[in-house]
Amino acid sequence: MLLTIDLGNTNLTIGLYEGETLVHHWRLATEDARMPDEYGLQLLGLLTHVGKTPADLTGICLASVVPPLTTRVAQACTEYLGKGGGPPPLLIVDAGVKTGIKIRYEDPRAVGADRVADAVAVHTLYGGPACVIDFGTATTFNAVTADGQYLGGAITAGINLAADALFTHTAKLARVDIQRPPSVIGRNTVHAMQSGLLFGYVSMVEGMVARFRAELGKDMKVVATGGLAEIVAKETDIIQIIAPWLTLDGLRIIWEMNC
Repeated sequence: MLLTIDLGNTNLTIGLYEGETLVHHWRLATEDARMPDEYGLQLLGLLTHVGKTPADLTGICLASVVPPLTTRVAQACTEYLGKGGGPPPLLIVDAGVKTGIKIRYEDPRAVGADRVADAVAVHTLYGGPACVIDFGTATTFNAVTADGQYLGGAITAGINLAADALFTHTAKLARVDIQRPPSVIGRNTVHAMQSGLLFGYVSMVEGMVARFRAELGKDMKVVATGGLAEIVAKETDIIQIIAPWLTLDGLRIIWEMNC
């Protein structure tokens, strides 16, 4: 079995694969102050909860966009799951790892490992050209060509980040949950904020997809992933495929290419 770990700014997303099948998945909060022992105990506890042990793992594939925590999680994998230099190994997605796609970014090392994993999964599972939208701490739009080239994309603040900014930097606006209000025209402050956040982002997504399609071609697929993908997709028909565990699938595919 393969353990995949996507270490993001907000969430630590974990998947357990048996072959190509994702049999278990978890989403934890990313905590900057958490020590390797804490991460190790969490990972060990998750395996135990589903009746597995470190001995059941063939390896671990890790992608991280939080460099200060990468070493801690890797240390946790080594000390608590016994997956260090191998065998079985711990594979950290970084420069030099085989991905099966060509990175056309000006500086390939500047592309987040999660964006690379998303591109790999879309190219392998759905084909291109494609626009991959990842609704995370940041909302990213990523362009993948039909022949497997990652061209780059666009990055903007995620919906929850925008909501937090409204709460933090205004005196009278409250923190709100991201959900559909009764109508676009909010009749109270909470509904007005929910309308602006949700429908505003939907309109932004529709506009960005149209601009990507103008450059990638009319046959471009639109694939969405991330925690808020389903909420946004319910409000527009522009998103064709919802793949909530796309990054984990990409990590599995990258593992198979390298190990």
